[in-house]
Amino acid sequence: MDTKTSTTTHLTDAERIDRLRLIRSDNVGPRTFRSLLHHFGNARTALERLPELARRGGAARPGRICSEDDARAELAASQRIGVSLLAPDEAGYPPRLATLDDAPPLLGVRGAPDVLMRPMIAVVGSRNASGAGLKFAGTLSRDLSEAGFVIVSGLARGIDQAAHRASIEGGTVAVLAGGHDRIYPPEHEDLLAAILDSGGAAISEMPLGHVPRARDFPRRNRLISGAALGVVVVEAALRSGSLITARIAAEQGREVFAVPGSPLDPRAAGTNDLIKQGATLTTEASDVISAVEPIMGRPLDLREPDDEPLDVEADAGDRARITTLLGPTPVLLDDLIRMAGVSPAVVRAVLLELELAGRLERHGGGLVSLI
Repeated sequence: MDTKTSTTTHLTDAERIDRLRLIRSDNVGPRTFRSLLHHFGNARTALERLPELARRGGAARPGRICSEDDARAELAASQRIGVSLLAPDEAGYPPRLATLDDAPPLLGVRGAPDVLMRPMIAVVGSRNASGAGLKFAGTLSRDLSEAGFVIVSGLARGIDQAAHRASIEGGTVAVLAGGHDRIYPPEHEDLLAAILDSGGAAISEMPLGHVPRARDFPRRNRLISGAALGVVVVEAALRSGSLITARIAAEQGREVFAVPGSPLDPRAAGTNDLIKQGATLTTEASDVISAVEPIMGRPLDLREPDDEPLDVEADAGDRARITTLLGPTPVLLDDLIRMAGVSPAVVRAVLLELELAGRLERHGGGLVSLI
């Protein structure tokens, strides 16, 4: 069983509203939210400082700040359909997901919260799956479920739905790319209802009413892998969302498993390539179980707090120097700090200002660039 080394907290209603306002404001993503919360100590103060920070970052005009009325309306609408908006240290928030630097500051959780606290294995693969792939995904998911693991996947066509259906009796978790009221694909609304009725759960970081777009699926994929001990890719072409999930899983320190397939089937090209790159070759549930069992009893590695002082501010010269060093080509944060010749705290403060101005993009692996 996974163990956490931090105590469970519970937000007050006012704190939940302030945090919802902050994450729903323009140019505030999970990492920015975390920096703001650490920088200012609470979401209310961060909200008050957003316009000033965006102005320093070069914004032509302040971004939209979510109003208290809008936040209260979203919270009430979520509650009406049984969705709880949970912070990372609250009961019901998947423990492994909570350890990520970009963990959703408020996660929409619907269904049985206890299933989200159990050890999870992600099973993903091609939407255009072969019959053999669908059969194997079902067999593997059923066997892992019977061994006590919760299967987490993306509710997509093909491999995802086969994994959910096979593990529904043991509890399965659907990760949504859109809001809880905008299920994609629409024909899986019945599947989601069955998951919830059978003691499973659904999670999403998107607001109600959000219709998933292409760019939302990689964002969703980090939640699939982040909540799990490891990710099993059953079928995947060389360019596919499942390979994005596998890459993100590796970056997150999760185990990556791949099911081999015929070299003649393009749907196996991606999984075969993953095996060449070091993914664990998987032909049965025991391959997965033996690899994750040593991990399960270890305490989770909690996110380290940023070490900069709470109220550090960059002067105009530092701000100009750091901005000049940035460009459209991504650069490592550590390299940027070294080239700027200032403290990490000052560089992070400038990056925060640029991000709130809508001028900075964060990439995987600690890379940043100007937009």
